[in-house]
Amino acid sequence: MTKSRQADNFSEPLVDRGGRAGTAVRILLLALVLIGVAAAFVVFKTSLDNEMVLGVLGVLAMVGIFFLVSSIIGFIEVMPQRQSDSLARAFLNSHPDGSLITDEKGRIVYANAAYGALTGARKPTEVQTLEALLSRHRESNEALYRLSNGLREGREGREEFRLLRALGPSPNGSGAHWYRLKARILQSEESGGRPLHIWQISDITSERDDQERFFKELQNAIDYLDHAPAGFFSAGRKGEIFYLNATLAEWLGIDLTKFIPGSMTIGDMVAGEGLALIQSVQADPGLQKTVTLDLDLKKSNGQGVPVQIVHSVTSMRDGAPGESRSIVLTRRDSTAGDQSASAASMRFTRFFNNTPMAIASVDGDGRILRTNAPFLKLFSGIVSRDDVENGALFETIVQDVDKPRLQGALAAAKDRQGDIPPLDSKTQADDNRHFRFYVNAVIDQSDEAPEEAAIVYAVEVTEQKALEAQMAQTQKMNAVGTLAGGIAHDFNNVLTAILLSSDHLLLQARPADPGFADLMEIKRNANRAAVLVRQLLAFSRKQTMRPSVLNLTDVVGDLRMLVDRLLSGTNVKLDVEYGRDLWPVKTDLSQFEQVLINLCVNARDAMPEGGKLTVRTKNATAAEVAAFNYSYMPHEDMVLVEVSDNGTGIAPEIMDKIFEPFFTTKEVGKGTGLGLAMVYGIVKQSGGYIQPESEVGKGTTFRVFLPRHIVEPAIAAEADAVTPSADNVVALSPTKAEQPEDLTGSAVILLVEDEEAVRRGGKRMLETRGYTVHEAGSGVEALDIMDELDGKVDIVVSDVVMPEMDGPSLLRELRKKYPDLKFIFVSGYAEDAFARNLPPESKFGFLPKPFSLKQLAVVVKETLEG
Repeated sequence: MTKSRQADNFSEPLVDRGGRAGTAVRILLLALVLIGVAAAFVVFKTSLDNEMVLGVLGVLAMVGIFFLVSSIIGFIEVMPQRQSDSLARAFLNSHPDGSLITDEKGRIVYANAAYGALTGARKPTEVQTLEALLSRHRESNEALYRLSNGLREGREGREEFRLLRALGPSPNGSGAHWYRLKARILQSEESGGRPLHIWQISDITSERDDQERFFKELQNAIDYLDHAPAGFFSAGRKGEIFYLNATLAEWLGIDLTKFIPGSMTIGDMVAGEGLALIQSVQADPGLQKTVTLDLDLKKSNGQGVPVQIVHSVTSMRDGAPGESRSIVLTRRDSTAGDQSASAASMRFTRFFNNTPMAIASVDGDGRILRTNAPFLKLFSGIVSRDDVENGALFETIVQDVDKPRLQGALAAAKDRQGDIPPLDSKTQADDNRHFRFYVNAVIDQSDEAPEEAAIVYAVEVTEQKALEAQMAQTQKMNAVGTLAGGIAHDFNNVLTAILLSSDHLLLQARPADPGFADLMEIKRNANRAAVLVRQLLAFSRKQTMRPSVLNLTDVVGDLRMLVDRLLSGTNVKLDVEYGRDLWPVKTDLSQFEQVLINLCVNARDAMPEGGKLTVRTKNATAAEVAAFNYSYMPHEDMVLVEVSDNGTGIAPEIMDKIFEPFFTTKEVGKGTGLGLAMVYGIVKQSGGYIQPESEVGKGTTFRVFLPRHIVEPAIAAEADAVTPSADNVVALSPTKAEQPEDLTGSAVILLVEDEEAVRRGGKRMLETRGYTVHEAGSGVEALDIMDELDGKVDIVVSDVVMPEMDGPSLLRELRKKYPDLKFIFVSGYAEDAFARNLPPESKFGFLPKPFSLKQLAVVVKETLEG
């Protein structure tokens, strides 16, 4: 009876060797104190002659007094702390887990009654160590081994293991049992500073049974949810899908074995504009909102699945979107022949939300009654689903300046008028977005929406407006270019006649003559006019170009000293940033130098008080070009040159005019207005693009993009051996470095020119050099003269643009009879403008107008000798 009571009540420890040892120590210390006090009393009260006895009594007295004083100050605890000890022992004795305290060698120091009950020990002699109990089973032995190693390394731990039968009598019955074993270290003063090990073992069979039962129920619930007749999915704050059941996965053709939570979003599952419809559902802060939506989901093969979803979304306290859960109901069965009103309504809703046009119905007061998904997507941030439910006015979408026109259109629709003209407007939120609204009257109101007065269709036309503006600007620039080119061509003829006549008079005059200075002034101003004409031709892209493969790092480096000189005397600092490993480009070197010089001069003039001029070169990949978002520019590799200043900037209202000829903001006499026009033409003729960006008061940046030139090895080898020149054109330059010293000759020349002044001046100048010149006013007349001379002509000098027969046609006709006949074109246009219309094997020289007597003589001499 006594043993049973002790095990059941947990009132006393089954083993407590540590407690008995502590009590014995305290009794010994108390005895020493009493003996010492008695010895001191004897020494004090009596007088003994025996010195040995006195010495012994003195030592005992000193020891007793020492322990007495030490116990008083707390250095040595003589009297046990009965209250704290009793509480600790009561806690361990009453603990439901079996508790065992052992020393480092595994010897039992303490075991509570629960340990005995768990292991079947009813008296101290029957208590077994854990090693003896658990080493017989592999799982428990491994767990004990791991915990023991952990304790030796100073680590606490816990393990759970399963035994085929209980360690002792168990209320959980027979059969397999689960146990939890914990181990930790106890630092004890009573053990001489050596740590003790506390082990706690408990039977967790019922807990494990509850867990298994819970997991089984959970698995059943998941299995039911997976195979329910409806689909289900849950999504995170950003729309990422964390779970979808097997039913929905089967409908959409998704392999659940390969599905990774978070790897797909709601947008990956929804077809058409259904995503905008789902995103329009937003709950108030801290609340939940549930709506029913009709839309199409998207299978993995791209096919659509018409469904109805019950979408529930939460919102965080700060209003941020929360997680969502959605039930998906398929509509396949209801639409397969069911002509009921509900089926028709669902089909209409599906069509309504999947149309590519934004649609809204409006009542007579201009309030939005309902919208489709594209409408909510198009005007997201302006009108939300909640705004529609609260009766938002349609006019809140458009700008204030367009509200009267919209109100007039809605009033006409309310009056059931037809053919209401569409109106274009911008939104209140973004001034850069353009929309076109079509307002249609509702003639026959339905019983479902008797208040419906108008249907408004909205289409974004931002890109269309941008293309229209770009097209208008391009047409204007082309028209101005055509006009400038025509003027330049006619003006070149006039200048050629002036230059030839002045040269003729200068040949007959002497520097001492009174009119010599006037003749030189005429020629100087004619040359100045020729420069303006070349700038006009550059703008119209009809100037002569000699493209070659260039490295812009070298070009900018060579120009740096020249730009420094242009900036001398100003407070403008030049900063050049060279891009590394620039791709080659193909353009005319001298023309592109003019581009950079003009841009740098304009930047200098924009900083009258000084500032910083930056020239920057870099490679721009196709992705980087696309990032600039210039709609007119193809997304391909380019070489970028930027010329930036921090000057006065360009006002937005004149930005569209800066490339127009003769447009300038400079004072009279300080600019012709042709600099940027020439820059524009040269860049365009080189196949490039130029884009200005400016802010008033902060500065301007001009970006010049030139296409990357891919140099093929075979072409590069030929380029090293041949001087670059236009294809099929003999490279004849009136300013060639090495020119013939003797410009006279005796050859027969046929001069073909429809402008009489030019023809007469050219004939007279060539005859002064010893040539025999026959003149013709057109290509037809030239053919007749050739027949009269039996082809005895050494060279033909012909204009390009002529009535009846132009120069290229004349060349083709003459080469039929005289294939080796030498030919020179003179024109105010670029040679490329007509060379492409000639056969590939055609060879000819070229002299651009206007030209002087010497330039004409040099070209003729070179062609004859070549």
